[in-house]
Amino acid sequence: MEGYIFEWLNILLRWLHVITGIAWIGASFYFVWLDNNLVRPTDPALLEKGVGGELWAVHGGGFYNPQKYMLAPATLPQHLHWFYWESYSSWLSGFALFAVLYLFNANAYLIDRNVMAMPVGAAIAAALAFLALGWIFYDLICRCFGDRDKGERIVGPLVTLYVAAAVWLACHVFSGRAAFLLSGAMLATIMSANVLFWIIPGQRKVVAAMRAGLPPDPIHGRRGKQRSVHNTYFTLPVIFAMLSNHYSMLYSAQYGWLVLLLMMLAGVLIRQFFILRHKAVVDWRYPGAAAAILAGVGFWLAPAPATGLATQPAAAAAMTPGSSMEAASAASAAAPDGAASFEQVQKIVGERCLQCHAAHPTLMPAPGKNIVLDSKALILQHAQQIYQQAVIQKTMPLANMTHITDQERALIGAWFTAGATAGATAGGGAQ
Repeated sequence: MEGYIFEWLNILLRWLHVITGIAWIGASFYFVWLDNNLVRPTDPALLEKGVGGELWAVHGGGFYNPQKYMLAPATLPQHLHWFYWESYSSWLSGFALFAVLYLFNANAYLIDRNVMAMPVGAAIAAALAFLALGWIFYDLICRCFGDRDKGERIVGPLVTLYVAAAVWLACHVFSGRAAFLLSGAMLATIMSANVLFWIIPGQRKVVAAMRAGLPPDPIHGRRGKQRSVHNTYFTLPVIFAMLSNHYSMLYSAQYGWLVLLLMMLAGVLIRQFFILRHKAVVDWRYPGAAAAILAGVGFWLAPAPATGLATQPAAAAAMTPGSSMEAASAASAAAPDGAASFEQVQKIVGERCLQCHAAHPTLMPAPGKNIVLDSKALILQHAQQIYQQAVIQKTMPLANMTHITDQERALIGAWFTAGATAGATAGGGAQ
């Protein structure tokens, strides 16, 4: 029942997080687009009122005429719409999802003892500190250099170096899956904290000064603009990092930190192309460079051709240099037609899957996804899911904590494609 409840929390929080994220990112993209498409008005009345840019648009059967004042209008309307709940809701729902999935299952999701062995409490504390310190160091960079003349020429490279260092650190402390997610969550925390501590407070100070009849300090607008620009460049890297935990080929790579940084860089280049395009500048070098990076990463991570494994997986496993004695022993027990036997598959499941998918798992408080694989009948019942998750997507085992080999994945694949139920019958199958 505990696993069932957590599954519902997972899907509902994930749903909420996606909805609020769409609202926040959509608003952010819209205002960046709007800023880049405003034109100086020609109407003397608008210029006299202090309108610095306007836009005419049509949508949903109506016409819209947004206007931007260079600093602020002479008199403020009573009701102002503030764009901040989208940001706060996105972060809160994301953190709640992170807590349910990663903090409450830290032993399975946060810790990879091949990367760094640490107690569960220390892993949770390290993850929370990573998010908090991510904001603190970023904010210090902006505070120290952001207000200087041409300070962005210093802030931009320093923030880039800091993000690269943080990603490298995460991949050397946490499991690959958690490191990718935490790197994205760190940037998302920075984005939301920018709204909470700088953008909205700056706007409130401008509004308060105007209501008091005082000239607003333009520094608040400049600082808010700087943080807002940072947020828009962070957006695509954050989205990629959040999606990456579904693709083990990325976070389980030998140099996962470099994979993540390259993918983030591709996201920044794509975002830069669209930002310039909104200004009527079409520079194909940016998407070209992004495409080259994506192609390069894809080529780099491509698996080696599995020669012979498709037809004789068991024999290939036995002959592969460095393969374990268990794999060689399993090869000798292959079914007569060359396909894998059920005994082989059940042995792999017992060694690589039951830590999370037993009635009483050792790595999780309850069976993962409420799936139990500790009997022949249950393995056959979930054969499709085993094949999909372990062979096709390679998302299981989580972060490959149990060290399943490519040969073992191939054996499972051969067993399933040959007809899992038939294979179990032919192989005899242990109970």
